[in-house]
Amino acid sequence: MASVTPWLQVADADAALEFYRRAWGAVVLEQLDDDGHVAVALLSVDGAEFWVQSGGHAAADAPDDPPVRMILTVADPHAAHASAVAAGATEIFAVGEGNGWLVGRLADPSGHHWEVGHRLTD
Repeated sequence: MASVTPWLQVADADAALEFYRRAWGAVVLEQLDDDGHVAVALLSVDGAEFWVQSGGHAAADAPDDPPVRMILTVADPHAAHASAVAAGATEIFAVGEGNGWLVGRLADPSGHHWEVGHRLTD
């Protein structure tokens, strides 16, 4: 089953996680740390999942790394990625393995960034 999950890039992921916990009772499902601070985390609020990543670049300052992107989870990332490119998307990076995922990234004709992939099984 396919799903779409937002990915938020923030200036301070530690502070963002604390806010989401206090505001909505967010639960951390996955977390990667860097030098003792949250680098990226998958959160859930009553089953609604979203990613948070430290970085905090404004889209105008870093158009190749916008503050919000979508994660499209599909069974066949290669086919979905190729189909999007054939339909007019611009490839940011090809489908490959990284951090437990098989994923590629592209920008749709409106400029929205999408990561298309799925988790790898052990």
